[in-house]
Amino acid sequence: MKSIKIFSLLLCVAFYASAQTVLPVAPEFQKAYQKQTRSTSGKPGKNYWQNSSKYDLNVDFNPVSRLLKGKVQVVYSNNSPDTLKEIWFKLYPNLYKKGTPRKAKFSESDLGDGVAIEKLVANGKAVTDFKIDGTNMTVNVPAVLPGKTISFTISYSYTLNKGSHMRTGQVDEGSHFVAYFFPRIAVYDDVDGWNKYPYTGAEEFYNDFDQFSAAITVPGGYGVWATGDLKNPSEVFQKDVVSRMLTAEKNDAVIDVITDKDLADKKVTQPNAFNTFKFEAKNVTDFVFALSDHYLWKSSSLVVDPKTKRRTRVDAVFNPKHKDYYEVIDFARKTVEAMSYTFPKWPFPYNHETIFDGLDQMEYPMMVNDNPVDNRTDAITLTDHEIFHTMFPFYMGINETKYGWMDEGWATIGEWLISPMIDSTIVDEYGVQPTASSSGGKDDTPIMTLTPDLKGSGSFTNSYPKPGLAYLYVKDYLGDELFTKALHTYIQNWNGKHPMPYDFFNSINAGSGKNLNWFWKTWFFEDGVTDMAIKAVDQTSGGYTVTVENKSIKPLPIDLTLTYEDGSVEKNHSTIGIWEKGDKQVKINIKTGKKLSKVVMGNPHTPDKVKSDNSFSVK
Repeated sequence: MKSIKIFSLLLCVAFYASAQTVLPVAPEFQKAYQKQTRSTSGKPGKNYWQNSSKYDLNVDFNPVSRLLKGKVQVVYSNNSPDTLKEIWFKLYPNLYKKGTPRKAKFSESDLGDGVAIEKLVANGKAVTDFKIDGTNMTVNVPAVLPGKTISFTISYSYTLNKGSHMRTGQVDEGSHFVAYFFPRIAVYDDVDGWNKYPYTGAEEFYNDFDQFSAAITVPGGYGVWATGDLKNPSEVFQKDVVSRMLTAEKNDAVIDVITDKDLADKKVTQPNAFNTFKFEAKNVTDFVFALSDHYLWKSSSLVVDPKTKRRTRVDAVFNPKHKDYYEVIDFARKTVEAMSYTFPKWPFPYNHETIFDGLDQMEYPMMVNDNPVDNRTDAITLTDHEIFHTMFPFYMGINETKYGWMDEGWATIGEWLISPMIDSTIVDEYGVQPTASSSGGKDDTPIMTLTPDLKGSGSFTNSYPKPGLAYLYVKDYLGDELFTKALHTYIQNWNGKHPMPYDFFNSINAGSGKNLNWFWKTWFFEDGVTDMAIKAVDQTSGGYTVTVENKSIKPLPIDLTLTYEDGSVEKNHSTIGIWEKGDKQVKINIKTGKKLSKVVMGNPHTPDKVKSDNSFSVK
């Protein structure tokens, strides 16, 4: 086991069957248990708290110069037991500022001066005592006592990037996806205090659940789509567009809200020099917007909660040249339906979901920024993966910066399971082979390694397929009904809050009624190769015994394909439970009266590193 800095003080030994396995718990989480902000039951502790803000965003965006001028008014509530004498802000656009440390590779021509803070006012008084360090800004303030609030007004500007597109920027001459565009207050939580991690372009985000009112002013002819509900559609869109949008909100059919003819006739937006689009979003972790003067808009809706009959509108907004996007509305609608009724079988939590034709593969609350792709399978897997993020990290408030696996792993299993629901010919093996080939290698570290500390191939496998496989194996082990119960326990405990890894482990244990620490420990806290082998196939009086060796410490499912001399084929499956006692070898009994000729072990979602020992010819 390679050491991880955060867990180096605590070691434990796994005991199987005869004793419970205890997970190593880092000091900051031990303190949270002592303070009773969190509990080993998986539920928030009786003293759990989290801070929040109310934002009023006013933005003027020039799509030609890409200059964004903004004014942010924010009221921040300190619900913590601590007195705050400084407030940390995130200035995410400073990723493009010259001199900012970054892991992403940008062209020198795309770097600029970053965010200009033109005026900063706290509680009605001008503040000059603030410091900008890359994507972090700290503001010294009069003490904010527990239970009190502080208000800020910030006037600022920056130029949106045209190239080196990283989750935000210009898409083409008339389209832009604008994310992370306002100074926002960082998370102050019960585990780490302020989230001081800078944004480097690699790790993703950690934000509080906030309220947003936004007014976005753009030149006439540009439509705007955003997080939240559009509050003034008739003031910004022409009558027919509004009528079709409202029709889509009430119907299952796909409606062409903006058509080729609307674009040709310039009858999309109100004929004003500028239009101001007003949006509201409540209890969300971020706010983004996108705009275009030449995109089509397809829309549909469906009932996502049969109890309340609540509907979610699904939009695809795209360049007419991108032919793959004409089907995206169907893929997106089916994803929202699958999420609501099949996996995770939880009513889609927001009023709308917009898939915008952009230059990335990135999720935001109620929005997706997806590049066009070359084939239908890629369009399906990309669409459902990004929409699945609605649950993780947004509905669940996950700290992606430290624990990318807590959201990307779920989007990965969501993609694996939902893609075949949309197209039954798809066998989605995203990331499985890289997991197998890199296991036991120099970049293979435990999943619990903090995301900023990951290197090389581990930056991908630790966040995406390795945790995705773990979730898949637990689902297989528990069965669909019990797994859904366990997952819903986690969602009920932590939606709208900030779950940490142990909150997840403990919630699943509690919801399933099973102590899965024997599995969590090996899959999340330890590294090592993932590899199995067929050691022997022996004939018995009742059939055959297949001996399988686990060359790793990680429990893997066993899938056997049995071929008989008469040409018939059978499948035999064992869940990870076969390794629960800690055995290194297991015997699988095959009851048959037929003559067995060959046994092959493997499954598209089993990352077996060495496959040469997965076949056995029976003599």
